Amino acid sequence: MNKLYVGNLSPSVTVEDLKQFFGENNLPVPDQVLLKSGYAFVDFPDQNSAIKAIESLSGKVELHGKVIEVDYSVPKKLRSRKIQIRNIPPHLQWEVLDGLLAQHGTVENVEQVNTDTETAVVNVTYSTKEEAKEAIEKLTGHQFDDYSFKVSYIADMDAAPPDQAPRTRRGGRLSRNQGASQPGPSGEFGAPRTTQQDLRIIVPTQYVGAIIGKEGLTIKNVTKQTQSKVDIHRKENAGAAEKPITIHSTPEGCSAACRMIMEIMQKEANETKAMEDIPLKIIASNNYIGRLIGKQGRNLKKIEEETGTKITISSLQDLNIYNNERTITVKGSLEACCNAEVEIMKKLREAYENDIAAINQQTSLIPGLNLNALGIFSSTLPVLSPAAGPRSTMPPVGPAGYNPFLGHSSHLSSLYGVPPASAIPHQHAAQEQEVAYLFIPTQAVGALIGKKGQHIKQLAHFAGASIKIAPAEMPDATERMVIITGTPEAQFKAQGRIFGKLKEENIFTGKEEVRLETHIKVPSTAAGRVIGKGGKTVNELQSLTSAEVIVPRDQTPDEKNEVVVKICGHFFANQTAQRKIREIIQQVKQQEQKHQQGAAVSPQHSK
Repeated sequence: MNKLYVGNLSPSVTVEDLKQFFGENNLPVPDQVLLKSGYAFVDFPDQNSAIKAIESLSGKVELHGKVIEVDYSVPKKLRSRKIQIRNIPPHLQWEVLDGLLAQHGTVENVEQVNTDTETAVVNVTYSTKEEAKEAIEKLTGHQFDDYSFKVSYIADMDAAPPDQAPRTRRGGRLSRNQGASQPGPSGEFGAPRTTQQDLRIIVPTQYVGAIIGKEGLTIKNVTKQTQSKVDIHRKENAGAAEKPITIHSTPEGCSAACRMIMEIMQKEANETKAMEDIPLKIIASNNYIGRLIGKQGRNLKKIEEETGTKITISSLQDLNIYNNERTITVKGSLEACCNAEVEIMKKLREAYENDIAAINQQTSLIPGLNLNALGIFSSTLPVLSPAAGPRSTMPPVGPAGYNPFLGHSSHLSSLYGVPPASAIPHQHAAQEQEVAYLFIPTQAVGALIGKKGQHIKQLAHFAGASIKIAPAEMPDATERMVIITGTPEAQFKAQGRIFGKLKEENIFTGKEEVRLETHIKVPSTAAGRVIGKGGKTVNELQSLTSAEVIVPRDQTPDEKNEVVVKICGHFFANQTAQRKIREIIQQVKQQEQKHQQGAAVSPQHSK
C-alpha cells in the first residue's frame, strides 16, 4: 500500500535527486527507488508518510522545472475493491459520509487512517470492483464545503491469487489495518471508531509514555505478541488526567494486550512508588450495563466473588444525550483485574451480539430501513442489508449521539440507499406525518424533560419530531402520555430514544427490556382489516412482532372517524407492529381512492 508512483519527471532526474528532494520536503528518504524514463516507483516506510507525500507534493511542487505527480502505485491485479479518500473535511459527520459512499454500492468496511494532515483520510472497501471503480469516478473532485475529495485505488490483498499473494517487503511489514483508526463518540473524524467487540480502557496519562516506549518499541511489542491493534488516543482531552486506549483484536487478543498494558503500568508504578495497585477501567455503552449487572446485581456479584475484585460503575448522572458511555472500575490485584476483564467483556459482547440479532430481525421486518443511520443505538452495531445477503454488512457509523449539525433530510440517502426525495425530480419530498401516543411511567417524566426542558428539546431536534407530554389526568396517575408527531423515521428515532432513556434511568428494575404501551389511531374503516377474519390478521401480527395488539371492537369512532389500536411490547416489537398497522391503513386508503376514481369514471362511460 505504501509504494508510490512519481510521474512527470524530467529526463535529467536521478535517483539521488529524488532522495534529496524527499528529504528537503520533510519526508522520509526512501531506501528503494526504481527510476524509469519520465517516472519512478518509490517505497515509503508507512501509510502516513505515503499520504503526506501525495498530499504535499502531487501537482504542487516542481523538480527540475516540472510539476510532479504522486499517487499510489497499485498493480492492476490488486486494483479491485479498495479505495482511499483524502482531503475530507475534519468536521464532516460520519453519517453524511456513509450516505455518500452508499450511493455507489455496498460498503463492506470503512476505516479512518491516522495522519498528520488537518483533513481526514479513510480507506473504503466495496463489495465489488465495479462499485469501487464507480466510486472513484464519481467521488474524485467531489466538493464538500471548500474541500475537494481526492480518491485513489489502494492495494486489495484479497484480490491477488493465492500463489501470487504480495510478499512482505524487507524493512516493513504490510498490515491490512495499518494506521487505521475509527470514529468515536463525537461522530466526527479524528476520534476512535469502535464496537463493543473491541476493548476500550482508560489509563492514567502519566503512564502513556511507558506504554508507548522509546520510539514506540513497547507498544509495538504488545501488538506483535498479542496480534492486536492498539490505538492510544493521546490527542483526546488535552490536559486530562486519563487517556483512552482501544484494543482491536479477538477476545483473547484483547485480554492479552490488556494484561500487558496493566503489567507495564504496574511496573512503572512500582519504580516510581506512585501507587500500589492500579485499577482497571473499562469503557462500555450504557445499553449493555444493565445486562452486565444482572437482575438484582447477580452477574456483577458473581464476577466479584469469582475474581476477588471490587467492581463499581460510574453514575447515571454522567450520561447525557451526547454521551452514552459509562466507566467500569475494577479494583484488586493485577491478576484479579485481568480475570475480571475476561468475564466483564464476555457479558458485554454477549449483550452486543444479542442486539445485533434483534436489529437484523428488525431490518427484515422493515425492508430498506438502515437502522444505523437513525442513530438510536449506543455503539456501531453492524446491520445486515436484507437485499444484499451475508457479504453486505453495512459499515458501522458513529456511535449514537445527538448531532445538532445534521438535518433530517441528510439522513435519507443513508436510510434508503437513494438520494433524498427532494433531490429526485417529480417526487414529493414531504412524508406523511404520523401521530403516536406513548405511555411512560410518571416517575420518568422529569428525566425525559430534563433540566429546564433541555433533554426533550434536544430529543425533538434530533428526531425531527414534535414531542409533547400531556397533563396528568389524575393527581395520582401512574402513567403519562407522550404525544409524538413526525414522519416514520422521526417516530422511530424519538420512540427509540425514549425507550433508551427509561432503560438508562433503571425505571424498569430487573427487566432486560423496557415494555411500553403505544396507541395509534386508525380509520374505523381499516379497523376490521387490522383484526382480520376471525382475528387472523391481529393474531399473525402478534406472532410476527411479539407485541400485544388490541383493537377494541366496541369503540365509538371520534370526530375524525378514527379508533384507537393499543400496542404493548419492547421497542422493536412495538415499532414493528406500528409499521405493519400503518401498511394496512395505507392499503385501505389506496383501495378507497381507486374505488372513488372508478365511481367517478363510470357515469361517463355509461353515456
